Amino acid sequence: MSRRFRSIVSLLALAAGLAGCGTVNEKLSAGMGDYVPQWVGGLPAGAPPRPGTPQYDAWMKERERKRLMPAADREKEEQAQKGATSTTPGNAVR
Repeated sequence: MSRRFRSIVSLLALAAGLAGCGTVNEKLSAGMGDYVPQWVGGLPAGAPPRPGTPQYDAWMKERERKRLMPAADREKEEQAQKGATSTTPGNAVR
């Protein structure tokens, strides 16, 4: 009976350890995806910020501002942004 008791206690300890690792990994994985490079499977370059951050609130305000803007003005702004990013000296392809 002593051997059976030790086996049950060992299995319970292993199960508790496995459940603990699952909880820790769940909490870590939510934030670690931000730090993983895209080539390894991280977030793509155009991904929006995470909800609940100040960057997300600013991103949503900008998105709402563009949504309320007339389509012609929106297209002009997008063309101006594309032109500005393509002419900056650091963006040359080597």
